[in-house]
Amino acid sequence: MPLMSTMPEQQVEAVSSSRFNDYDRMAEGYAAENETSLLNAYYERPAMLELAGDVAGRRILDAGCGSGALFSELRDRGAIITGVDSSVGMLEQARERLGAEADLQVADLAGPLPFPDEAFDDVIASLVLHYLEDWGPTLAELRRVLKPGGRLLISIDHPFSVVFFQHMAGEKPKYFETRSRTEEWTKGGQTVQMKFWNRPLHAMTEAFTAAGFRISVISEPPFAPEARELFPEEFREFEPTRTRFLCFLFFVLEAG
Repeated sequence: MPLMSTMPEQQVEAVSSSRFNDYDRMAEGYAAENETSLLNAYYERPAMLELAGDVAGRRILDAGCGSGALFSELRDRGAIITGVDSSVGMLEQARERLGAEADLQVADLAGPLPFPDEAFDDVIASLVLHYLEDWGPTLAELRRVLKPGGRLLISIDHPFSVVFFQHMAGEKPKYFETRSRTEEWTKGGQTVQMKFWNRPLHAMTEAFTAAGFRISVISEPPFAPEARELFPEEFREFEPTRTRFLCFLFFVLEAG
């Protein structure tokens, strides 16, 4: 299937490393591609906005905001947004898009966040948690900055798609292990080694509940209707009635 011949691209970096996930080096090229790519612009962002619903007046933390594409959409819908990212280069791209008044801060999701308790109605972690080996401290910190009853919206590599591509690559799939994988990305002429952590679905849900969240939605959403026409080669082998593909998994969690 041409659409899924390689693993999909992600939004942002969560853990700094001199070897892996150097978003600073590819920030401009990545931001440009993210604007119009199938998996970001016509699948992940529309799905996340649909799950977010009416956000007018809600204080939202965009945890791993990257170049600010989702931040911009949420702000246009009336949300009061703060964005954090560990990549200075990506935040520079976000600043160019969003303007000097945008609340953007450097922060590593693997460490403490610079916000008081119960500061936000919602937190959005868009394609970021799979950069972290240990979710416990991060989820605890995101729970801390959420108001009681607040929501944590997450998108992440679908664990079944990871196993599928391991199999297609001739590897022995190890679904029940939490283990790392690496990929090589080239954006804007810059080549970067990317490191991700795969974990099974049960490990995800157990981490959520251990951090004090209640799972209210697990979603495998359809792609945007216009995607098929805009990306005919990617959909060449898809049945005309097919509206979904195996890519990302989405959660809506409620803070207890």
